[in-house]
Amino acid sequence: MGAWSARHRKTAVFGWLLFVVLASFLGGVHGSDKVTDAESMPGQVARAARILDDAGLKTPAGETVLVQSSALTVDDPAFRAAVDRVSAAVRATGRTGEPHSPYDTGALSADRHSALVQFTVDGADREAAVANVPAVMDAVAGVQKEHADFVIEEYGEASSGKWFSDQFKDDFARAEWTAVPLALGILLVAFGAVVAAVLPVVLAITAFVAAGGLVALSSGLLHTSDDASSVMLLVGLAVGVDYCLFYLRREREERAAGRDRATALRIAAATSGRAVLVSGVTVVVAMAGMFLTGIADFRAMSFATIVVVVTAVLGSLTVLPALLSMLGDRVEKGRVPLLHRLRREAGSGSRFWNAVLTPVLRRPLAAAVLATGVLLAIAAPLLTMHTANLTFQQQLPKGNSLVATSQRVEAAFPGSPSPATVVVRARDITSPEMTAALAELQSRALATGRMHGPTELTVHAEQNVATVDIPLYGSGNDETSAAALKVLREEVVPATVGKVPGAEAPVTGSTAGSVDFNAQMSGSMLPVFGFVVAFAFLLMLLSFRSLSVAVTAVLLNLLSVGAAYGVLALVFQHGVGASLIGTAGVGAVESWVPLFLFVILFGLSMDYHVFVVSRIKEARDRGLDTRAAVAHGIRSTAGVVTSAAVIMVGVFAVFGTLSMQSMKQMGVGLAVAVLIDATIIRAVLLPAVMSLLGERNWYLPRWLHWLPRIEAEGLPGGAQGAEGAAHDPRLLGVGAHR
Repeated sequence: MGAWSARHRKTAVFGWLLFVVLASFLGGVHGSDKVTDAESMPGQVARAARILDDAGLKTPAGETVLVQSSALTVDDPAFRAAVDRVSAAVRATGRTGEPHSPYDTGALSADRHSALVQFTVDGADREAAVANVPAVMDAVAGVQKEHADFVIEEYGEASSGKWFSDQFKDDFARAEWTAVPLALGILLVAFGAVVAAVLPVVLAITAFVAAGGLVALSSGLLHTSDDASSVMLLVGLAVGVDYCLFYLRREREERAAGRDRATALRIAAATSGRAVLVSGVTVVVAMAGMFLTGIADFRAMSFATIVVVVTAVLGSLTVLPALLSMLGDRVEKGRVPLLHRLRREAGSGSRFWNAVLTPVLRRPLAAAVLATGVLLAIAAPLLTMHTANLTFQQQLPKGNSLVATSQRVEAAFPGSPSPATVVVRARDITSPEMTAALAELQSRALATGRMHGPTELTVHAEQNVATVDIPLYGSGNDETSAAALKVLREEVVPATVGKVPGAEAPVTGSTAGSVDFNAQMSGSMLPVFGFVVAFAFLLMLLSFRSLSVAVTAVLLNLLSVGAAYGVLALVFQHGVGASLIGTAGVGAVESWVPLFLFVILFGLSMDYHVFVVSRIKEARDRGLDTRAAVAHGIRSTAGVVTSAAVIMVGVFAVFGTLSMQSMKQMGVGLAVAVLIDATIIRAVLLPAVMSLLGERNWYLPRWLHWLPRIEAEGLPGGAQGAEGAAHDPRLLGVGAHR
């Protein structure tokens, strides 16, 4: 691929530009089809969504206005006047259903100082409701100004959806405008030249743009999501820059060693190009494991990541060598004198990494035991990890006005902020038997002491469907709410509407969504982990034809993932150090984050593993003993791995600064894992373990000799490479032997 691109430079470059423009244009014309509610959740929640979809019913976005006074009670005429004014203002917008007076629904607090005006916001779907809610929010804010001695605040699905929509756009824009300059700055330090620094960033951005168009274009077959777009930017920028960095640094090394342009490109293609290909395939295979979860959002994130990684690999292996062939040594244009001089001085491996590696190779057993102990200590908090679908209050940053309102509502009206909804489908929803069962459902639910009023029954006679909203005690995703949901599902529903022949009554709601999602995650965890580990092992076995290398790769990756889990639990669940990143412990880790981190980290960490071990194997194949090859491989890749890791950590850390808790957790988890992987794992544990194994690193049982040979080919034209043992005096000092 590299040779073809170098020979057909214009075809490769303009073909890539045409591909990017066409993919982006066609994707924009097609638009993105988003994951539906019925697809996004498993279990009874999905069944309830399908019943409503089949009946052509859209669950309206519910809104609540809290009217509260510390001085007046709900019986005071002034309080009643304020409530009536809220209802009139909401009704006047023409964007809502008829407001329900708290004096009719009984939504009055026990201390008689608070009341809830409840209504729905018009809209065929959530997006339409979000578009309609600003007018309603303005009307409520106007009433608050008129009644300054009251607390009059709005909270609900549409208003919170508007915040999430606005915040997602702001965060996404901030991530783009922060991550790209950050990556560019790091590359400028790494290369010391403007052109060399800009090249990987431009290719990564074009790969992301093209992948975005392809994902939109295919969303008619596989629906996408907003989370998928965030993940695609996160991973696409990180791997796109890294892959180009690996390739470009190797080509520059070969040119510095005296190779002509063509030979340097061929060597880069045969070595770093192959490492990029193997790394990309590993990421793709790992991400494919997420399809086994059966959850549409995970399928969307998996597919988006696969597309952007494949696009980044394609760009690195085709258009990059073409551009390097065109530019030649002009890729060093725009040198920054100080940075370029520092890079040249550090070109043979920094003093820091030499200082780390020397004692590790001198006492590999002690280094391996110490590093493993440190990683296990960091990973220990994962034993206490609790996962949940984070509530609205947990997702938003501290001090948010909507969170403050919801907390006031919960304080005045204890219980889950979002009720459980029983969706009932029957042969005849208006039959006397079903009417009695629906009434009994509400009375039995309240009699359990785990649920509270007011309950709300809505009957859709034409569709033979009814919905019953029943508030649960608890915060929404704690043990109290989960226990109440279990009683509702397993005792109350079967004993009432469930006894009516032909009736179906799944229970949905935010608590139900969290419980069902966690159950699905727990059930799919083992298959996904097994799939990813097995295929990563197989890819390493085929790539290096070594059982030891494959086993070592899997075990080291598991250690880095475990350490990332430990940090997540410690920071986001228990709150240790959370204030340092502008957040607080919320008592749980977002349900999808651990599985997502496992899959993506197993793929991304192979970047460094393949790159480093490939260099080690190159040196060993040229006659060095394993210890010398390990020393050379680590030292010669130290600069590249450090630069790549700093870029990944920087990009991921940007996501750790975003507003939504799930994005923070994902960004911090990825940043910590990559940091650990590039330091403790690659600089200490990997060389220590490979030194201890010696020649057993390359062990392949006879019964596996039939495996196809896809390992690195010999360098073209007999070129030995920049690190050729015979010409590298540094290697002679660590026991090199011919």
